[in-house]
Amino acid sequence: MYDNLVNLKGNRLIGKNVIVTGSGSRETGYGIGQATAILFASQGAKVLVVDLDKERGERTVNQILNNDGIASFYLADITNSDECKNVIDCAINNYGSLDVLINNVGVRGLGSVVDLDENEYKNILDVNLNSMVSMSRYAIPAMLENGAGSILNMSSFVAMRSGGFGPSIPYALSKAGVIALTQQMCHDHGPDGIRVNCIAPGHVYTSMVEDRVDQKLRDLRRKAAPLQTEGTAWDIAWAALFLSSDEARWVSGVTLPVDAGLLTASPISMLDKLTS
Repeated sequence: MYDNLVNLKGNRLIGKNVIVTGSGSRETGYGIGQATAILFASQGAKVLVVDLDKERGERTVNQILNNDGIASFYLADITNSDECKNVIDCAINNYGSLDVLINNVGVRGLGSVVDLDENEYKNILDVNLNSMVSMSRYAIPAMLENGAGSILNMSSFVAMRSGGFGPSIPYALSKAGVIALTQQMCHDHGPDGIRVNCIAPGHVYTSMVEDRVDQKLRDLRRKAAPLQTEGTAWDIAWAALFLSSDEARWVSGVTLPVDAGLLTASPISMLDKLTS
């Protein structure tokens, strides 16, 4: 179904030059960054695919090229501020300007405050939050040369509700920080014509979780939200498309849950569905 949707060419991002971090492709399934890069290219954007894994990044680029899109790959560790600057320079060198930044890169991390690994904790904050600060730091001046731009940060429902795979303080804190970052950047850079928004995905089934979510858990995740349907990376990508397009020219500072209504429901309210 979703592959067919992507193959429907559109023009919603014609003339837009886009960076998508963490958009490499695993051999199976689709991740949010990968789906976003592919969808954006199908809508006319020129996409710089950024990933720490060359093979995965080039796999996404090849999917775009095979669908007659325009894309290139840049290998980078965006926890390094200098490399973030190099990413921005690469996009401008390849495409002439920068219109849209998708801060998507992220890693999972478990642990409560009493048993988390401090080195892992710091690394997760660097990847999930600090990298977005650094990427935006260099992206905004480039966007100012165009007189406008759009930045989209990827958070999670876990930033607003507990409910991951056990205690997940490092992940939850990093994703909550993404929401605060979005709101502050919206305020700081809105007068310059730069929109900053955020998506908070719910229980989506992506390549990031497929190795640890069996069918029973998939069913429970699906039943926990009012729509009773399972989300995929493409559901997030379509929301990202709207927020990054000129259709959303008057939308900034929002955190959009894309979660089948999960954040509206308590376990008690969904008890009959969860036990059926």
